[in-house]
Amino acid sequence: MSFTETCDKLPNSTLSRLMMSRAEWQACKSDIVDRFATPSDLRGSLQFLSVIAPIAGLWFVIQQTWLDSPWLDAAATALLSLFLLRGFVLMHDCGHLSLFRNKRLNRIAGFLLGVLSGLPQQVWAENHRYHHVTNGNWARYRGPMNVASVTDFLAMNPRDRQRYQLTRDILMAPVAGFLYFLLNPRINWLRATFHLLHRRLSRAGRAGAQAGAAPRYCVSMTHYRYMTWNNLVLFAAWAAMAWAVGPWSFLICYVVSGSLAGGYGLILFTVQHNFEHSYASADEGWDRDEAALRGTSFLILPRWLNWITADAAYHHVHHLCASVPNYRLAACHKEHELLFSRVTRVGLFEIPAALKHVLWDTGARRLVSVAEVTLVVEQPAPGIGRRS
Repeated sequence: MSFTETCDKLPNSTLSRLMMSRAEWQACKSDIVDRFATPSDLRGSLQFLSVIAPIAGLWFVIQQTWLDSPWLDAAATALLSLFLLRGFVLMHDCGHLSLFRNKRLNRIAGFLLGVLSGLPQQVWAENHRYHHVTNGNWARYRGPMNVASVTDFLAMNPRDRQRYQLTRDILMAPVAGFLYFLLNPRINWLRATFHLLHRRLSRAGRAGAQAGAAPRYCVSMTHYRYMTWNNLVLFAAWAAMAWAVGPWSFLICYVVSGSLAGGYGLILFTVQHNFEHSYASADEGWDRDEAALRGTSFLILPRWLNWITADAAYHHVHHLCASVPNYRLAACHKEHELLFSRVTRVGLFEIPAALKHVLWDTGARRLVSVAEVTLVVEQPAPGIGRRS
């Protein structure tokens, strides 16, 4: 869809709140593309090295000081988790072909950063693009936490409600990070491999039936090949690192740093859409531009953390134009402050409270917290009957 067509579909209410005409809205979006959607191979290379070099240096420190200086090992592992987080964000950018100007460099760097993150980057990127084309439509995509509607939550028994809240608590983020980044991609690939081998050894496989069909746990054979290469290279890297650093030191530091980095990544990508009364539409009335402005947050982070996260805080800009490189997001935001004036700001210490909004109020078309729902159910306003 062209920008003209997109602007024509923008609700009048959004333009009036921004005090902008349709022509001004179109001009802002066109300017974003013309001036900021220009990746640089040099800057992309420097950012790629800003992940690889520190990670290599930190592993060298761990190898040299293991057990001799526990505090230094712990500090190195903590720093390792931050650089792994940065690598994950840059992997995300490669999926949008926005880290480098050269598409081949995006594919190569994305693959290597995917190995660092534990994810088959091409598969992850394709799934992530679905999030972009459905942003704000919670009927189609419920986010990393698989958000339930208020109706579904109220239909749960007390035990299921408690489990639902526990598994979405911010303190569970490292566990979720371990499962999402380190464990599940291995299990899914092994299951797909076993299924593929079984099918080929079966009578139907020998007869040639479904020869090109994808195995279970994969959308296509192309996805399976991406998963295979990611896992084979990752297993080889594990073996090399265990030999170079030591099996126990590598295992402990890798699992801890990877789980922490995964937890940070899930928090970062979740709070960009899960916050107080974030825009959450169903199919009817859904608008992607409205979602970018009202359903995407602007994280207010310290400068050093903005660097670590490659300016992922400017996620509202990213959802208006995913081809803007991370190193141009801040400048784009500054140039178009009026456009983003009503985007919800979330500070670093406000993140835990924002992440409590894990229920979708379909009627109000927004995200709400369990506390809000409980208050309405247990203490209804005068004239409103108690809901069960």
